[in-house]
Amino acid sequence: MQRIYENILLDHLDRLSQMAFLAGPRQVGKSTIAQHILQQKTGIYLNWDILTDRALILSGHRNIMLKHAPSRLGETLPITVLDEIHKFKDWKNYLKGFYDDCKNLTKILITGSSRLDIFLKGGDSLMGRYFPYAVHPLSVSELIKLTPPRALLSDPCQIADQDWQTLWQYGGFPDPFIQNNKNFFNQWQNLRHQQLFKEDIIDLSQVSDIAQLEVLALMIQAQASQIVQYTSLGKAIRSSDQTIRRWLDLLESVYYCFRVRPWFNNVSRSLRKDPKIFLWDWSMVKNEGAKAENFIASHLRKSIDLWNQLGLGQFELFYVRDKEKNEVDFLVTREQQPWILAEVKKSPQQALSPTLAFFQKQLQAPHAFQINLDDDFVDANCFAHHHPILVPAKTFLSQI
Repeated sequence: MQRIYENILLDHLDRLSQMAFLAGPRQVGKSTIAQHILQQKTGIYLNWDILTDRALILSGHRNIMLKHAPSRLGETLPITVLDEIHKFKDWKNYLKGFYDDCKNLTKILITGSSRLDIFLKGGDSLMGRYFPYAVHPLSVSELIKLTPPRALLSDPCQIADQDWQTLWQYGGFPDPFIQNNKNFFNQWQNLRHQQLFKEDIIDLSQVSDIAQLEVLALMIQAQASQIVQYTSLGKAIRSSDQTIRRWLDLLESVYYCFRVRPWFNNVSRSLRKDPKIFLWDWSMVKNEGAKAENFIASHLRKSIDLWNQLGLGQFELFYVRDKEKNEVDFLVTREQQPWILAEVKKSPQQALSPTLAFFQKQLQAPHAFQINLDDDFVDANCFAHHHPILVPAKTFLSQI
């Protein structure tokens, strides 16, 4: 299955000398994307988890270069793909030396199943030598078109009904989406859970009680789209607030969940600290209303990451809530200014929430939408409006 990231990375490798860092959840398709690129470009693929590949990596980058097929006159530089290289203890210095010595001989693509940006923090010796790209699950916009965005917004375009239903039921990870089968979906989820908690987390951390961490993950699954209550979670699994915060950081680092902070600038009596939590795999959320909010959160997060990584501006995702419990599910900021307010509803044709107008007046956000999951697609540009409106999710998500 072709992904939008293939075109993004091909463009990067054609134009830029910097390394491309491709990170994302396990089973989201990073290795497949890299292998598809190598079908179009000359190059080699080396995986740290394969012993023979590891031996070649450790033998030095000059030995890797000897494995490349000789380039013909006028041919672009060959590609070197290094998968899971961050598991090598001295990987940053290794890549620094590789890049500095061979940047005129090869283009370098790095892939990894944990957040490479976490490993890059603190005295980043690779600064200026790479650009990061985060691979997200499939989305409405990606299923409609594979062209990387050159502008922030697209014209509305209808997604196929079957694709929409499969995306909603089985999530956006490629394998269960392609199979579209309940039994396969259950098997895949069980295997992914085992790999995540029995392999990835053990490899990346020193958590002594994996069973307790798994209980926390199940609690997060049940509380998806809600505000995180660290104290309540700590009491439930008999751990401290600090342990809960540390474990949530770990679960974020392996792309199990992500948090969305409250926006408080220009909001009277705003909530300032407690984030809301969402899963990368919205198909795990059982409650329909919470699943709808997680579905939209995941799409917004993906669009924001793409816009930021492609240099289209500076964007962030928040929610808005004041101490009187007035709330709007999401706020997208553009250049640190409110841009899109979004309230999510599952049932069709619900009355417009008054909090959209309430917060749009305070924040002066250009757009305020109530996004209804079950409404039919409407072929109209929702971003032509600058007052609160109802909009089908199928329309809104096709434009971002």
